[in-house]
Amino acid sequence: MRFDVYTSLLLSLLLSFVAPVIVGRVAPALAARVLTSAAVVTAAATTWSLVLLVAALLGDAPPVVREAREDGHRLVDPVPEVIGVAAGVALAVVVWRVHRAVHAERCTRRALRRLCAGQPADTELIVAASDVPQAFAIPGRPGRILVTSAMLSALEPGERRVLLAHERAHLAHRHGPLVTAATLAAAANPLLAPVRSAVVFLVERWADEQAAAAVGDRRATARALARAALTAGRARSACALNFTDRAVTRRIAALQASPPPHLWSAAAAVLTLGMLPALLAADATGDLLGLLSGVLT
Repeated sequence: MRFDVYTSLLLSLLLSFVAPVIVGRVAPALAARVLTSAAVVTAAATTWSLVLLVAALLGDAPPVVREAREDGHRLVDPVPEVIGVAAGVALAVVVWRVHRAVHAERCTRRALRRLCAGQPADTELIVAASDVPQAFAIPGRPGRILVTSAMLSALEPGERRVLLAHERAHLAHRHGPLVTAATLAAAANPLLAPVRSAVVFLVERWADEQAAAAVGDRRATARALARAALTAGRARSACALNFTDRAVTRRIAALQASPPPHLWSAAAAVLTLGMLPALLAADATGDLLGLLSGVLT
C-alpha cells in the first residue's frame, strides 16, 4: 500500500517534468487537452492517496495489526503514525488551497459578468473606454470579447482581425474551463504547478494557431501579437492576449515556424503517465480495504 501511495507523488513530479518538454513538440490543441486530463486525474489520485493514509491511521488498521501480532503473524503497521499525521496536515492544506482557488474563480466570473451587464444579449464585442490596452475573452452564454479602446487604436485593421480571431478561438474551444481544471489540479497538488503553467501557455498557442488559420497569414499573426505586447509594455499594464516577456517571444517564434505535428504517440504516453497514479491509488485502496476487513495472510 505504501509503495502505491508514495509512487503517485513521484509520478506527479515526473508529469511536471514532462509537461514543458512536450509544449513545443506537440500540437497545442492536443497537448493542452492531454496535459489537463493527466493533471486532473493525477491530482485526484494523489488527494485520494492522502485520504488513504489518514484512513489507515484513524481507521481500524492498528487493532487489526495488533490482533495479527497476537496470533503470531509478523505484520508491520500499514502506515507509520508520523506519516499518517503528516498526510492529515497535507490533506487539510489541499482542502484549503482548492477552496481558495474555487473562490478566486467565482470572484473572477462575477467580475466578468459585471463587465457584460447591460449589454444586449447578441453583442459579441464589448469596447471599453480605457487607456489600458487589454483584450480578453469572457466565457459564458453567450461568450463575449472585451477590448479596450487603447488596444484597438494601437492596432492596424488587419491586426484587429487577428486579435478578434484569437479571442474567438478561446471562446469556441472553451479554453477557460481547461485552464480552470488545470488550476484546480495544481491547487490540489502543488507539484503540478508546472503543468498548469504549460496549459496556460498552450491555450494561448492554440488560439494563436486558430487566429493564423482564420486570417491565412502566420507572419501577420506574429506581427499583431508583437504589436499588442509592445503596446501593453509601454503602458506598463498586464499584457493583452495573456503576454509575458518570455511567453511572447516563444509564441512569435512558433508562429514563424511550421505548426507542430500531432504526435499521438507522445500524447498517449503523457496520458498513460497521468493514469498510472489512479491505478496505483485503486490498488492501494484494495490493500487497505483488505486489511481493515481482517483479510490477513
